[in-house]
Amino acid sequence: MALGQHRTIIQIVGFQNSGKTTLAEKLIHAATEKGYRVGAIKHHGHGGVPQTNVGKDSTRHAQAGAVVAAVEGEGVVQLQLTDDAFELSKLIALYETMLVNCIIVEGYKTAEYPKVVLLKSVSDLKLMQLEHVVAAIRWPDFPDIFFRDIPVFDLADEQQYIEYLLREKA
Repeated sequence: MALGQHRTIIQIVGFQNSGKTTLAEKLIHAATEKGYRVGAIKHHGHGGVPQTNVGKDSTRHAQAGAVVAAVEGEGVVQLQLTDDAFELSKLIALYETMLVNCIIVEGYKTAEYPKVVLLKSVSDLKLMQLEHVVAAIRWPDFPDIFFRDIPVFDLADEQQYIEYLLREKA
């Protein structure tokens, strides 16, 4: 299923400072330019609760015990959800209600969706053992390695891998 069709999901995985957020931004921008409604989910992999706007009313609502707290202004909604554990599948189910064509997921290495792996150092090769890897993008100093049935793009070949992901594998 190509990116942009109903509820297409692609994950971007890699270790810290490998370029996951930058790639997510580029994919979101390119898909949006094609007219797709894009949702994005980022795993907060640094441990602990993501920071919120402390002292704001919506945060105070959540701190008071609301499982869902939102603030809206000029067509923008900021939503805070609280649960014992928010699995990726719960977030994807929530996004389905938002009528998005595709969801770009940053992180969640072990989830079972098509993945793009960012390879910055040789130690990152273990990521190629994950299930559902559809492409890899290697940094300039990374060795020229071939993987059967998985295309590998150079980081500098941005147009090629963006087009490939939008057209082929998500």
